[in-house]
Amino acid sequence: MLQKKLYFAPMEGITGYVFRNAYAACYGGVDTYFTPFLSNPSLNHIEENDVLPEHNTGLHVIPQILTNRIPIFVAIANTLKDYGYTEVNLNLGCPSGTVVAKNRGAGALREPKELDRLLDGIFEKTPLPVSVKCRIGISSETEWEDLLEVLLKYPLTELTVHPRLQKEFYKGEVHMDAFRHAYERIASIRTGASPDTQKDETTPLRLCYNGDIRTAEDYQRLVREYPDIDAVMLGRGILWNPELVSSIAASTGEALDQRKRLRTFLNLLYEGYKKEMDREGPALMKLKELWNYLQVYTGHSPQEMRPLWKTRTLAEYRDVVSMLV
Repeated sequence: MLQKKLYFAPMEGITGYVFRNAYAACYGGVDTYFTPFLSNPSLNHIEENDVLPEHNTGLHVIPQILTNRIPIFVAIANTLKDYGYTEVNLNLGCPSGTVVAKNRGAGALREPKELDRLLDGIFEKTPLPVSVKCRIGISSETEWEDLLEVLLKYPLTELTVHPRLQKEFYKGEVHMDAFRHAYERIASIRTGASPDTQKDETTPLRLCYNGDIRTAEDYQRLVREYPDIDAVMLGRGILWNPELVSSIAASTGEALDQRKRLRTFLNLLYEGYKKEMDREGPALMKLKELWNYLQVYTGHSPQEMRPLWKTRTLAEYRDVVSMLV
């Protein structure tokens, strides 16, 4: 079975450059990392730090942009081009209520005509190739067919589909019928069976799947059923199990090695956040946030985790973690 490209999904507040570098150093195997979304035309300090080339040395990184305003998208893309980036990603998937209320993220899917207007302006004025990460609609699967037709009008480098509706957030089963529809439509474009004007033999449209890949078996089942997809984007699955990428590549180490890697990973995060942030509170909050996922991987009971949640300083946190792993 030919392995597909493996991507690390953008996860706001978690997968910044400190996390990316620590993960790459300890686990590796990720072909492309997507940054948490950028939304300010003048990048703030946190956003700028996240995309600085010197903070992403040796990594293939694609920045993601969240906006429904063409001038903002173009301004951010111009800045990223100056930094040396060669592609940007448009976020049409974030289901957050505050984001959707402003018709951004998945909210931009509410009106296909408005989505068409947004994409038309982006592709007319943006200096970099653009990929899209999206959901299949707001409240009904019936929305997807019209939305997909709008998306396929434009020369996307890649379409990443998370086959859930905005209203579902991350709950319930994914709608694989909707993904299959995209898979078949893109196959027809690639073979020339479809008259879509966006078809370009020199830059064929790539298709990436995202959603509920938590085990190597999930990955294998997906690529057996959809052998022509180009990539699989992993998100929460990696946070629940940092060894997921290794297990997909069938190169999982012994238990002792896994424990050693986890310790090294957590130490790199500790040192990285301590250096990145000027206050202990935000650094501690980031470290604890990751443990909401890692407690599943480590198998600790709520009682065993209680001392970690009660830590108030980085020193206390480090002492507790040394006992947990």
